[in-house]
Amino acid sequence: MLAIEGVSLSVERGEVVAVIGPSGAGKTTLLQAMACALKPVAGELFIDDVQPWALPRRQVQRLRGRLFLAPQSPPLPPRQRVVTAVLAGRLADMGLWASLRSLFYPRDRAVARDALARFDLADKLFERVDRLSGGERQRVGLARALVARAGLLLVDEPLSALDPTRAREAIATLIGAARERGATLITTLHQVEAARAGFERIVALRGGQIVFDAKAADVSDEMLRELYADHPNELSADLLGAAAFVPSRPAELGVDRPMTCR
Repeated sequence: MLAIEGVSLSVERGEVVAVIGPSGAGKTTLLQAMACALKPVAGELFIDDVQPWALPRRQVQRLRGRLFLAPQSPPLPPRQRVVTAVLAGRLADMGLWASLRSLFYPRDRAVARDALARFDLADKLFERVDRLSGGERQRVGLARALVARAGLLLVDEPLSALDPTRAREAIATLIGAARERGATLITTLHQVEAARAGFERIVALRGGQIVFDAKAADVSDEMLRELYADHPNELSADLLGAAAFVPSRPAELGVDRPMTCR
């Protein structure tokens, strides 16, 4: 069974977009498709007017080097030093030997320290990953996104292990970093208030399909209550109310309309 179907979405260079929706809506699948990590079984995906899956394998790998996908649980080896974990965000720009050398003698330590400082983690530069808290590990994963030389940043649920204050700081840092270098930022979020407060545009998914695609200022409480009608426990208490029941649609597979990232 497919996770998304009938999705038509276009994101322009430099936009910052939040993707929201209840659990199982297809948010992570959409992000992985944009990152060329999943190949759609139908439809078309364009990145900079190029269809990745029509390219030779080596060119697809080169294209992936211009993207950065930050998963919800960053793959951080427990015995690795934080400086090495952060600089792994630049591996796409390194050759094989440079990548291996970086594991033992990390270069660009100042770059890693600056990225960590933006998440209040500069003092953890040489700490081992397994000595960090869950929230600290998540922020290390986000610092990795900051050092990546990518024009498209795809960040999956970056706030799941963060308290409200850290969450606000993390969103502001991600958006600020993207705008500084003119990068596109697409982030999946469960925290709808963070999406409305920090992002210009919100795309809502339910049952593998887009429910609405709107400016954040135009997203009303009623729209959110309807979106989460089958999952009220995922909506903050101040947004709950007498929401009309909206039957969920079964998740269906495939992308049968163009999905474009410019």
